[in-house]
Amino acid sequence: MASHPVDLRLLWSYEALLFGVLAIMTSPGWAQGPTPETGNTIFPGGGLVAYAADFVSRTAPAGVTSINPTILPTTGLSQPIQLSWGVRRDIELTALTSIETSRLNLNSSALESRAGGSGLGDTLLMVKYRFLRLDSERGTTQASVIFGPKLPTGQTNLRDLSGSLLPAILQPGSGSTDLYANFSGTYTGLFHLEKLVADGTIDYLHRRTGTQHTRLGDSLRTRLYVPYRPYQSHSVGKEFWIGPEIVWEHEGYMQISGVRQPNSGGEVLSAGAATYISPSPGLELWFGVDFPLAQQWNGVQGIVRRHISVGISKQFAFRR
Repeated sequence: MASHPVDLRLLWSYEALLFGVLAIMTSPGWAQGPTPETGNTIFPGGGLVAYAADFVSRTAPAGVTSINPTILPTTGLSQPIQLSWGVRRDIELTALTSIETSRLNLNSSALESRAGGSGLGDTLLMVKYRFLRLDSERGTTQASVIFGPKLPTGQTNLRDLSGSLLPAILQPGSGSTDLYANFSGTYTGLFHLEKLVADGTIDYLHRRTGTQHTRLGDSLRTRLYVPYRPYQSHSVGKEFWIGPEIVWEHEGYMQISGVRQPNSGGEVLSAGAATYISPSPGLELWFGVDFPLAQQWNGVQGIVRRHISVGISKQFAFRR
């Protein structure tokens, strides 16, 4: 589905309004996360391990029959593995790596129209600091910032069926040391409903030049999730969350040997829903799906069709 830029601007303005409301409520800030609320930190001395699988599918770009340096995979699978530790009440440390899989099929019988592979992705080391927590009869307002480096631990030597090195954008790793930053805000008791939550995140990744003299574009992602908790046991053991979400993602232009690539970068606005189920204390399962409402990509690129995310996380206490 291709949409006109005017539609994207209109939908973008709706999202900006939603995030503006969220910012007012929380003031005196790539995949679903392991918990439905992102503004909080893990309890002191606690840990969390999480695994997810994020699927993205795209249509093949029309008229393209061979691999070029800016081509995006028609199917992508990212499997992030996360370990977090609550150092103090408002400080949390996280290490995250992933297994990345990409498949490219340009609907041509030519050998050079198909490629793909799997490998270890880059690693994020992050510090999360919760700078705001306000408790009231309505609920809790929390806000946090996250920052840290992305280290070039990922594989960068995948080759196509003919033995040629795949372009940097199709490699599991980037070969670059980048900087990641995040703002997360959670407002409980939206519209004075005790079990209704507004949860927003803003993710930014500043990329540098890496493998094959390629600098992938900077990435910006915002997400607003409004879940409702229809079930909660009296012992706070079993819980169930479900609600809609809206996501806007922007990818900047790529550069190869310092030259900006016109067939790269773009943005997509998606809407969908996500649900989290906690069958026992500290254990959470989640599932989310969203579809593009509008998107605009520079040059000849594939169109995003859908994004699906599933995962599991478990909190535990470190022995002292």
